[in-house]
Amino acid sequence: MPAELEGLHEECGVFGVWGHPDAARLTYFGLHALQHRGQEGAGIVSNNAGHLIGHRGLGLLTQVFSEEANITRLKGNTTIGHVRYATSGSGSIDNIQPFIFRFHDGDVALCHNGNLTNCESLKCELEGQGAIFHSNSDTEVLMHLIRRAPGNDFIEQLKYALNQVHGGFAYLLMTENAIIGALDPNGFRPLSLGRMTNGAYILASETCALDIVGAELVRDIRPGEIVIIDDSGYRIERYTDDTQLAICSMEFIYFARPDSNIYGINVHSARKRMGARLAKECAVDADMVIGVPNSSLSAASGYAEASGLPNEMGLIKNQYVARTFIQPTQELREQGVRMKLAAVRGVVSGKRVIVIDDSIVRGTTSRRIVRLLREAGATEVHMRIASPPLKYPCYYGIDIQKSSELIAAKKSVEDIREYIGADSLAFLTVDGLVESIGLNANAPYGGLCVAYFNGDYPTRLDDYEEDFLAALTPEDRLRVTRFAEDTSGYKDNEFVNPPAAVQI
Repeated sequence: MPAELEGLHEECGVFGVWGHPDAARLTYFGLHALQHRGQEGAGIVSNNAGHLIGHRGLGLLTQVFSEEANITRLKGNTTIGHVRYATSGSGSIDNIQPFIFRFHDGDVALCHNGNLTNCESLKCELEGQGAIFHSNSDTEVLMHLIRRAPGNDFIEQLKYALNQVHGGFAYLLMTENAIIGALDPNGFRPLSLGRMTNGAYILASETCALDIVGAELVRDIRPGEIVIIDDSGYRIERYTDDTQLAICSMEFIYFARPDSNIYGINVHSARKRMGARLAKECAVDADMVIGVPNSSLSAASGYAEASGLPNEMGLIKNQYVARTFIQPTQELREQGVRMKLAAVRGVVSGKRVIVIDDSIVRGTTSRRIVRLLREAGATEVHMRIASPPLKYPCYYGIDIQKSSELIAAKKSVEDIREYIGADSLAFLTVDGLVESIGLNANAPYGGLCVAYFNGDYPTRLDDYEEDFLAALTPEDRLRVTRFAEDTSGYKDNEFVNPPAAVQI
């Protein structure tokens, strides 16, 4: 993880297995591949002949399942699992998922990746109807809505409930006879279906988790879809046709692993194209390019190739510093950067260097990186950021819900440059980002959510709308718009213009 993003966390990761004799252990491996999406807690629930059994706890996956018994007691050939970072609700054990609900007509397990924008409104309404919540996570809301839905067919009740919740979500549910995945109408979070050679099905937040267990990708789950997996195989149904692809662009910029593919786009290749586009948009004379390890290395490679400059290892990351060391104060963040990053004096001394990073959040770490390089003898330090400036909050599953946390919301690019002490500073444009990823030319912003860069949110903000508008300047209030309700990127539930491979 780049040090700059220590204060910017992913939401969660989900993984499910249907039809494998060692499903719990397989889920452990899959969640391990998704550990970057959440380090606060983990859990697995298995289906043993219709009885759901779970184990969950705080900490990394290896800490929660440190004893073999915690895996071996999760018997059955069907499981769902979750790794969590809290974007909604506190970090207590009560909020660690999957949740198990025991009803007179059967058990249900549920886990969730994302954030609901109308959670508080729904909770108030449900509590008024007598609902009792056992956690303060927004995940539990869905189950209350399912139980209050008309009829007695679970899938139809689920569809009814999914049309009540707003925001970003990828849900995994497990009943006594099926596992079900559901994606929000904008597809903010990725969810993929895979199949193993023995016929077992896998659902996972990223395709890297399919790879780790030897599953082949069947298809990506698309906005407004649910996938039902049972003894008859899998089937896809829709709960709404009011969809517009707007996948979180931060998945490509930072969150997803480089070896994952999202809607056919390889994350490493997309980042490399971002770096190449950045070199064309923001060229500067220098001796070398260096990336901030680890996830900026792909963009640095693209920048170096496009600029014809050598790509050097000018910064080293200490892989053994626990992320939990970092505390939310500037002094301790500074100390954390010293422990996590070191400049390679023998490489940068006497050189003009271009530093590539994913983003600038607060600016504190960028400032320290510039200082590290100057102390190591760099004669010039030019910062190049492979994303546009982060100016607006995210309400769909990233823990930046206040503009005050973002330096670009308060300072101009020149002011940021002066604050971090760089000789120059430049960011990738929104157009450059969209075209570099190359997802879907027929959808607004190429099928990406870029709201954190330009304030153009693809949905209503519901509970957050008042706070968002209150934080805007009068000029921004006039400028900020909403996506047009345009679904031209879809036809018969398929991409009209599927992304093609792009070579640098």
